[in-house]
Amino acid sequence: THEVCGPARRFLAVLMAGADGGRFLWIRPRWLPDRLYPDGMVRWCEPGRMVEVAPVRTEDLLWCTEEALRSGTVGLVVVELPQPPALTPVRRLNLAAEEGASRGSVVPMAVLLTAGNGGAAGVESRWHMGFAHGPDRTAWRVTRMRDRTLPPARWLMTDTGIDLHLSGPVAPE
Repeated sequence: THEVCGPARRFLAVLMAGADGGRFLWIRPRWLPDRLYPDGMVRWCEPGRMVEVAPVRTEDLLWCTEEALRSGTVGLVVVELPQPPALTPVRRLNLAAEEGASRGSVVPMAVLLTAGNGGAAGVESRWHMGFAHGPDRTAWRVTRMRDRTLPPARWLMTDTGIDLHLSGPVAPE
């Protein structure tokens, strides 16, 4: 279970889904007005591989995530959360992913999308993605805020028009 926060968190999750290459599940609250625009993500990830789930109740967001991980049928489960979950729900997600890996053909991974600077307890890593656009560039700042085995670091991701170029680690601002 990994956490992605910041204003460009959805874009980083779309990039992760594109890199994964398989089917993926995107779980979002039904009341959330923001939705993914398939034409906007097609350059980075094939939208036809995505299954969107939109539960009505907040508690069903993590339940759906847990069940998807436990099934072992999808490699990536992205869930948009209104606030970071506590340690127990994250631990349940990790256990469900382990169970799914043992029964399915893929090793599932959960990506929790949280606002601000995140703060979910018990995640393997926490990433922040923000905008670094300029008059002559389209770019993002990618920061590894927390990881169980690696120190914090920051990179600059630039869109070259052909692909994305990652430079760094760069010094914090």
